Amino acid sequence: MRILLVGGNGFIGGPLTAELCRSGHQVAVFHRNVNTAPGAEEVLQIEGDRNRLSDYGEQIREFAPDVIVDLILSSGEQARALMKLARGLGARVVALSSMDVYRAWGVLHGFEPGGLEPLPITEDSPVRTVRKVYPPDTVKMLQKTFTWLDDQYDKIAVEEAIMNAGGVAGTVLRLPMVYGPGDRLHRFFPLLKRFEDGRSSLILADDLAEWRAPRGYVENVAHGIALAAMSSQAAGRIYNICQEPSVAELEWQEKIAEQMQWRVKFVVLTRERTPKHLLLPGNAAQHVVVSSGRIRRELGYAEPVEIDEGIRRTVAWERANPPYMIEPKQFDYAAEDAALAAAAA
Repeated sequence: MRILLVGGNGFIGGPLTAELCRSGHQVAVFHRNVNTAPGAEEVLQIEGDRNRLSDYGEQIREFAPDVIVDLILSSGEQARALMKLARGLGARVVALSSMDVYRAWGVLHGFEPGGLEPLPITEDSPVRTVRKVYPPDTVKMLQKTFTWLDDQYDKIAVEEAIMNAGGVAGTVLRLPMVYGPGDRLHRFFPLLKRFEDGRSSLILADDLAEWRAPRGYVENVAHGIALAAMSSQAAGRIYNICQEPSVAELEWQEKIAEQMQWRVKFVVLTRERTPKHLLLPGNAAQHVVVSSGRIRRELGYAEPVEIDEGIRRTVAWERANPPYMIEPKQFDYAAEDAALAAAAA
């Protein structure tokens, strides 16, 4: 097949491009900067701005994609423009969404009314009634890391546009918290810095220690996207992609520490006794345990990279590529030492 990746030169796009090429497909990558694109000679580079996608219609029509995978949709307006282009091309569309569309995510962050959402969460679970997940100042902050993020960020609006466009077959993939080499959010860094700083004890609040969340290693997530792109059976379907089981935060951090060969004592304290910089904001009683059973049954999804190996690769990359900016408030060791001393008294 001929597969166009919109925004395919980033964290997930790299391994996705590699897998599609290995599978024998012709791949084109549409993005802003050809200098950061996957380097395979067989990959066609189309440089442009996804917010003006229609301006590049001639180049895209020349490639004549059978499938368009959009990795960077963030608003309904962007999604509607994409579907209009796809309709003219007769192409199927695969769009990346987020598990933040679920009502449970809103309950976790404290802006969704009502009680806790039942688990596990499936593709048929309720989505948020509150549409704006992040305030404008948070969106501006995120745009520093994710330059493609639209001011009108709303993945629910994206999904509605993709799934309700007449004459175009659409697929929506809801992604978890993705870790791995190239993670711009540096999710492993707070643990690794404490390791490098010689910390022998690590504090977790009791609610965070028990909290369970959806995660996925980047190559495994890319594999799920590739399956959806390559399979016509995915048309008209919504899929969750995540590793299972969803383990508690304490167990997850213990796994990372084990791969680092870090002899650390994990100390679980009540919220009242935990330093403020270590607290999870919102309602941690709402776990986000997500089922990926549908994509496993229908498309035969299984992780090609074992979780422990994914953690090892992520740790190695993170050590070699620490973030440029470090927030000192994350590492208030004086407050942590005081809390540990009080707990031991």
